Amino acid sequence: DLAAENLRLTFDLCAAGEAVKWQQLRREHPGASDEEIEALLVAWFHERPGAPFGDAEGRPVPWPRPPR
Repeated sequence: DLAAENLRLTFDLCAAGEAVKWQQLRREHPGASDEEIEALLVAWFHERPGAPFGDAEGRPVPWPRPPR
């Protein structure tokens, strides 16, 4: 169905983005081992430079939101 296909596409795009970032890190650190590149990739995912609160627009709010 369409929802399953969209989910597969989302995962494929995520994997492609990770592969592109891996190659960027490899170019920036040509002497690094695969394990070191993997560690840099994991650190990048954790830090997300330029998106400290995620990719959404707006201001961060506590979650779950407190009751009113």
